[in-house]
Amino acid sequence: MPNERLRDALLRNGLDLDHVAKATGTDPKTVERWITRGRTPYPRHRHTIASMVRETENYLWPDAVAPERKAEIAESEVVKVYPHRNSIPVDLWDRLIEDATEHVEVLVHAALFLVERPTFVKGLARKAANGARIRLLFGDPASREVARRSDEEQLGKGTLSARIRNALAFYRPLQSVDGVEMRFHKATLYNSIFRFDDEMIINTHVYGFQGAHAPALHLRRLSAGDLFETYSESFETVWSQSKPATF
Repeated sequence: MPNERLRDALLRNGLDLDHVAKATGTDPKTVERWITRGRTPYPRHRHTIASMVRETENYLWPDAVAPERKAEIAESEVVKVYPHRNSIPVDLWDRLIEDATEHVEVLVHAALFLVERPTFVKGLARKAANGARIRLLFGDPASREVARRSDEEQLGKGTLSARIRNALAFYRPLQSVDGVEMRFHKATLYNSIFRFDDEMIINTHVYGFQGAHAPALHLRRLSAGDLFETYSESFETVWSQSKPATF
């Protein structure tokens, strides 16, 4: 069975059989078999190719790594566990935001704490101008899902919707910026996701608690890892079901 993920990744990065063959020290015909027949390269070749196309080995070859090994790698993807999101050091947020050059992806309801940083929105515009892809997903303030979450977090009727609208006011300058996309979702949000290139903050949601008081994970993507990829795929699923944000 052809490996369409590998084929697509090579095409997106402008790479042909000769490029891959030279990088891996193999024959172009071998590379062709990896694509057209779905053959699995040796681990050292998988790592090289994954680095070339900026994808994980787990994405390109889902069955190549044994489940036991995936579990071991997943442990290494966890940089640190924080008992509460508001215990994450400010300088960590600042570093993640400042260092991101390719991807900024945010899946939240409101996340007002982000726009409390005076330069955050301007920074996103600057990153987009330099070629980064910025994708922001907010809870639909008019949805039943947001109303229900406001009750579950004991915020009071309409409070979360108001927070979302308050946050959107800060993002209004990004509406016409190329490279910045903003959407509304109606998903049952089990986690908030903050991706900055190959690092993530995952803010778990706990029934009855506000997000700031729920645990958070700091993840760093590893080529053969599964954990980072799981949350990345979750973001993509919500994104595909969302609609453009209206202000």
